[in-house]
Amino acid sequence: MKPIAQLIVTAATVAISTSLIAAPAVAAAETPDALVKRVSTEVIDSVKADKDIQAGNRQKIMDLVNSKILPYVDAQKMTQQAAGRFWRQASPEQQKQLTEEFRTLLVYTYSGALAQIKNETVEFKPFRADPAANEVEVKSQVNMTRGEPITLNYRLSKGAQGWKIYDINVLGAWLVQTYTSTFTSEISKGGIDGLIKKLRDRNQQLASKPLQAPAK
Repeated sequence: MKPIAQLIVTAATVAISTSLIAAPAVAAAETPDALVKRVSTEVIDSVKADKDIQAGNRQKIMDLVNSKILPYVDAQKMTQQAAGRFWRQASPEQQKQLTEEFRTLLVYTYSGALAQIKNETVEFKPFRADPAANEVEVKSQVNMTRGEPITLNYRLSKGAQGWKIYDINVLGAWLVQTYTSTFTSEISKGGIDGLIKKLRDRNQQLASKPLQAPAK
């Protein structure tokens, strides 16, 4: 992964993992900013308190990502946007496989960064949006343990199951955009199936490697 993409994912993981653990029934009834603000402290404290996660325990981290983070990420919409115009050229089965492989990649990516959380805090900016809007942007700032704060904004859309994140912006770069060029390149070389294979091979490679624990 390119450095800027890794930076985005790491910071985004801090933000997502510190904000998306509410029960679905509660989340569906909350405004997007209220959802994020209410649970941020609870989740980051949970991560800090779990020594296994901090040490890079693969199973516990994967379980946390799958049960507490991915349910609040719209993987299909994220995949569709990353694929751009090529999404309409894919068959329903290809769209399904592409979404599944990209979702799996996100699981591994989030898992690898999750153990990096130490003493970061999230500060939210004033939320302004039309109450009737189905797509909004929530702005925040991640205060890192080292270095300058990172500005982070994320887009959410409202569906039948409530609000879900479908894109994240760190330092002016949107996460989906960091994958768009890769998707386009792979599709130009091997079509949709070529991209699916590329993602599948990458996921198999990540599955064979230990998750990175934070440096001592």
